[in-house]
Amino acid sequence: METEERWAMIEAERLSLADLLEGLTPERWEQQSLCSEWRVRDVAAHVAMTPQGLKLTPILVGVAKARGDLWAFGRDVARAHAERPVDVLVDELRRDAASRKMPAVTNAKNILLDAIVHGQDIAVPLGIEREVPAEAAAAGFERVWSMGWPFHARKRLRGLRLVATDAPVDVGDGAAVEGRVGDLLLLATGRTEAAVRRLTGPGLARLG
Repeated sequence: METEERWAMIEAERLSLADLLEGLTPERWEQQSLCSEWRVRDVAAHVAMTPQGLKLTPILVGVAKARGDLWAFGRDVARAHAERPVDVLVDELRRDAASRKMPAVTNAKNILLDAIVHGQDIAVPLGIEREVPAEAAAAGFERVWSMGWPFHARKRLRGLRLVATDAPVDVGDGAAVEGRVGDLLLLATGRTEAAVRRLTGPGLARLG
């Protein structure tokens, strides 16, 4: 995938998420997301602040304060940003949708993956069907499948064959798990409980 195409997808995901968030009631902003310890507003804040490009030094200082726990650092930064009024978070998403700034330790492939998955982290528990373009979801899936930490998808899903019904994704060996590539992406990133309700195939028996 070309870089320009990837950034166009990132922009579209941010704008789509802003549209979704704009219609939420105050109660739904406080609801639990698919991310442990993150409310909907925390996830929204994380996506909104990403284009603001956190520099390396604050990241290193923050991780040190979190005793080396990168997840705790990310959670705390998102929660702090989430203290902004919700309309400000929505405005930030729209304002910076086309921005190519990003934190010092990541890249555009990860930014696209992050935007897609976190959009679903918000939409799925709210019972909102949020359409994820198959090409964008396939790019996110390819990224997850090619990396180790933090998802370890190939190791965790060893013995399963993952087959997308809407994209040219067919990986792994074993009992088949089939569905939209966006739902396979949820599975690959560890959102297993949410994913299995949206997938089919004999391999689901191995996922509990």
